[in-house]
Amino acid sequence: MRKLAFFIVVVCSVLSVQDVNAQLFVSSGSYVYVQNQYVTVTEEINLASNGNIFLRDESQVLQKRTTSNNTGLGSLSIFQEGTVNNFQYNYWCSPVGTSSATAGNSTFTINQFHRPTSIINSNPAVILSNSALDGIASSLSIAPRWVFRFLNNEFYADWVVTRTDPINAGEGFTMKGTSGTDNSLTLFGVQNNAGSAQRYDFRGKPNDGNIEIFVMNAKSTLTGNPYPSAIDLNAFLTDPLNNAIDGNALFWEHDKTVNSHLIAQYRGGYGVYNGLSSVYTPATFYNYDGAGNQTTLASTPLNMYQRRFCPVGQGFLVRGISNGSVFMRNTYRVFRREGVVNQSQFERNALANSEENNSFYEHIPNVAGIDYTQVSKLPAPHILVNASLNEQAVRQIAMVFLPTSIDGLDKADAKSADDGGNLPFDMYFVLDNKEYVQSATSFDITKRFPVGFKNNTASTFRVAVADFVNFNETENVYLYDKNTNIYHDIKNAEYQFQIEPGVHNERYEITFLAETLSNPKFDGNSLDVVQNNTIQNLIIYNPNAQDIKEVGLYDLTGKRIFRKTKLGSNENYQFSTAGLSESIYIVKVITADKNELNKKISVFQER
Repeated sequence: MRKLAFFIVVVCSVLSVQDVNAQLFVSSGSYVYVQNQYVTVTEEINLASNGNIFLRDESQVLQKRTTSNNTGLGSLSIFQEGTVNNFQYNYWCSPVGTSSATAGNSTFTINQFHRPTSIINSNPAVILSNSALDGIASSLSIAPRWVFRFLNNEFYADWVVTRTDPINAGEGFTMKGTSGTDNSLTLFGVQNNAGSAQRYDFRGKPNDGNIEIFVMNAKSTLTGNPYPSAIDLNAFLTDPLNNAIDGNALFWEHDKTVNSHLIAQYRGGYGVYNGLSSVYTPATFYNYDGAGNQTTLASTPLNMYQRRFCPVGQGFLVRGISNGSVFMRNTYRVFRREGVVNQSQFERNALANSEENNSFYEHIPNVAGIDYTQVSKLPAPHILVNASLNEQAVRQIAMVFLPTSIDGLDKADAKSADDGGNLPFDMYFVLDNKEYVQSATSFDITKRFPVGFKNNTASTFRVAVADFVNFNETENVYLYDKNTNIYHDIKNAEYQFQIEPGVHNERYEITFLAETLSNPKFDGNSLDVVQNNTIQNLIIYNPNAQDIKEVGLYDLTGKRIFRKTKLGSNENYQFSTAGLSESIYIVKVITADKNELNKKISVFQER
């Protein structure tokens, strides 16, 4: 490795540069070519007119300044391959802006996309008319009508039509891919477009330094990695200075077999990545109506993506928890090649686990000076639970165990991307009356995780533990039904049940211990429940004249048979069971001081 000091002037082709401990100037007509490695520049980059930096074969640039002073009419060129055809969206964030003599980051437009014609030469992309529907791979023709931004908004109708308008550094955007293939050029084993994998050449002034992103409380903003290098997404999401966001990044997933421009044909949803736990919760796919609202369930491929090291060009959503600014910083920048084992993917499905043999990272070049060989590559210990939603799709949620997490809300919790939506079916953790797909706390075997179900029709749910990840502190996992006082083993078997339509946020918990059926606060001298099958009556004895707030009767599926309220303090109560089928039922008695008695009874016909 050769270290260059002070002021570096490049006037010829340079094939190997790794560290530039100074300012890098590329003179007019010259270039820096970098293949399969990285360049670290301590100061600014100055690209004279027709002076270029070509980053090839996963090469990247790291810079160390807090304020960008990059200048020049030349260009940095870096490739990224999309993953969709002309009907689907990738979420992008450009690593470059418009070349200019003015110091600092500049805006990007889709006119800066190029189609490679050789290892260093490219032609500008063809920008079609605003009425054009389909991009074309062979000429890299882009349909600008599908370029949108999402800036501190909440609803589908809030997407901002962008087309060829300027896009600020750090702003993400959507863009559909191209149709057909382009086999005119193959570099490093990859075609320009082998089919639904368009290669884009980003050309412009490299982004650098602190990049401000405005956020608002309870609103989402599309941003992404704005640099010509990978970033450690955990560093961005967990930075205490970025406390205006909730610590999660949302990634769009979709069904790539649906070839239609009609919104009503879309199938997709958002997966959620948490920066403290490194746990990714995959998206549940929904159908959409013509206005972009979620309607029926579509499917759940349970894609598992490795998200920690966000690759060049990747866009994602962040959610504000207060009004203010967060910043992308050079200190998040790392040199990390794409791939599952590197935990760096541009929206590609990870079929393999990256946690092979060594639980710590190898040396990772980075700006912040982090020794990644002392950083675990494993996600936080967690338990994955799957819920089949009326046999139509699956919702996966994660119980995460971190010694620093509190029982209430903190940034290790991940709110569902669908929280508050009018979804037909769902399962989630209930935290602060909101819907979460990750609930984090320190582990204690006595802890309980409230879970909710909602459904707009009578529905069947099937719940089971999907996996234990880096966790072996408990032998059992149960779904506890408060109405029946029954603990259902969901670790060793799938529990199937039906629920009447509604929102059920107070009935169920996930636990690690199966407690006894009866509440120990009560005994036979203070309150008792007896089923008298001779006279076909349910009798509740209340010798101490406690104030009875509620009596409920439920079958073993949890369906309520009847509910009586405000019963007072009589010594006994009788309820007819003559119309009930022979079976086991659960009686639930609640007193005014909130004590509960749950007891099984057996109803049968005496013969």
